[in-house]
Amino acid sequence: MNNTTRTRTLFSQININKTILSCVLSVLIGLFTGALIIILIGLFNDKITLKTTFEGLRLIILGIFSTGRNQAGELTFGFNPVNIGNLLFKATPVIMTGLSVAVAFKSGLFNIGAPGQYLFGTAACLFLSLSLPSDKIHPLIIWCLAFLGSCLAGAVWGAIPGILKSVFNINEVLSCIMTNWIAANLVTAFFRNSPLKNSAQSGKIGYIMPSIENGVATPKLGLDVIFEGSQVNAGIIVAVLFAFLLYFIITRTTVGYELKTCGANKYAAHYAGMKYKLNTVIAMAVAGALSAAGAALYYLSGNTEFFWSAYQSLPAEGFNGIPVALLAANNPLSIIFTGLFMSGLSIAGQQLKTLTAFNEHIADIIIAIIVYLSAFSLLIKNLLSIRKTSFKTVPDTSEENTDSNKEILSELSEKNYDTEPSEGE
Repeated sequence: MNNTTRTRTLFSQININKTILSCVLSVLIGLFTGALIIILIGLFNDKITLKTTFEGLRLIILGIFSTGRNQAGELTFGFNPVNIGNLLFKATPVIMTGLSVAVAFKSGLFNIGAPGQYLFGTAACLFLSLSLPSDKIHPLIIWCLAFLGSCLAGAVWGAIPGILKSVFNINEVLSCIMTNWIAANLVTAFFRNSPLKNSAQSGKIGYIMPSIENGVATPKLGLDVIFEGSQVNAGIIVAVLFAFLLYFIITRTTVGYELKTCGANKYAAHYAGMKYKLNTVIAMAVAGALSAAGAALYYLSGNTEFFWSAYQSLPAEGFNGIPVALLAANNPLSIIFTGLFMSGLSIAGQQLKTLTAFNEHIADIIIAIIVYLSAFSLLIKNLLSIRKTSFKTVPDTSEENTDSNKEILSELSEKNYDTEPSEGE
């Protein structure tokens, strides 16, 4: 291995280490801040004792393993099948929306339209799963049709900002924000006079019937035995498979290479013969399909009900995909773990509310801080990368490294360091 190859390998390892370090620091600072808030609340609240404060700190870290209190009133910890099963269930849509945001980021786009795509996928999967006759069509076939229909609906809705970006040069962030609220109102109008509303149960008229009403539900595949009493199903397995599939496409296929190249430098991609505008539409369509798939996995579980008055708010799962992707540095495999981590914090917040005098919003504060720092960590990483490039341009005056320095300088001189190109291309 020559000196140039060694240098590239070294800086590649340093880059990976910086990414991991920035993510770990974001998590640690967020947890530390949450712990500090708990301590301050305990100090200034006469109803909260020092013991309760310490319990709150333990629940923030180990809330997912909390098993309640024993007869003596002490917190107990261990394997909690309900908490862990619900963690896997809640993480499923967040992982999918995280993958949606990541594939757009890889292509140089910011998919803030995941909530609208999620809503369109919700409408499609519920309509198909509840409308197709299960007495004539096998429920598993209906489930597959509803899932594919949801992905198709999300892809169509996600492609709209991509088309506006590639044809009319409209910023995808602006168009995604508009399509989010258009989707919310369209879905609300669609379900307003729908016979699918859950009018059979008192007080549930604002909800759509769960898919189990038509015998359609995601298979458990034995997970309900391991995590007895929880909502878990095979949806988490599907989400993990999607993460591995997306990782393979991005790193091992021509399509993935073109998407990354178009995101890095569209002029270089155009010079190499790649179709930048077409890849923009494809990236947003894939992102929309992934967000909608997350909605399908959530609402086809059979035990969830959709609140049809969606215009009042956008689904949090769509926005939660953004910090999940940022914290994972847009790596599809890392998104599995960051999605689980974020969902774990949410369950820890519920444990705080149930078992102590603290409320669950402390966990939300921790998540918000981690989100902020994960975005800020990308800036730090970029600054370090600039410093790394400057370091590489300094020649080594020693005789044994003169040739390798010439190779590095020659390589750098051939690169184009122009600023952001005009958007009209």
